[in-house]
Amino acid sequence: MLGVDGVPEPHTGWTFVTNHARVLASIADNHSARIRDIAARCRLTERAVQKIISDLEQDGYLSHTRSGRTNHYRIDPSKVLRHPAEAGLTVASLLSMLVRDEVERQGMVDQARSDS
Repeated sequence: MLGVDGVPEPHTGWTFVTNHARVLASIADNHSARIRDIAARCRLTERAVQKIISDLEQDGYLSHTRSGRTNHYRIDPSKVLRHPAEAGLTVASLLSMLVRDEVERQGMVDQARSDS
């Protein structure tokens, strides 16, 4: 369910997608996103997002360059996912699934709004 600001409401319980994947997908959507904006979109604290970005950078999935007060992130799409069950799957394949889902979800939201 979406809140007034278009951001999903908080969720309790387990989910299918990890916070690391959510942060990575958010960065893939906007390579210059502020940590504050990533945190709001992912429904995480800014501190949690900083830690996740640090984890992703430490393992080579993500890097950033600083331009003034803005970070510009670069994702390595060729990196292989960490869990043995996903052996051989790349970050690019994960992001393509998440981005496709995001596009479809946005289409459903737009359709629901136009029906209202």
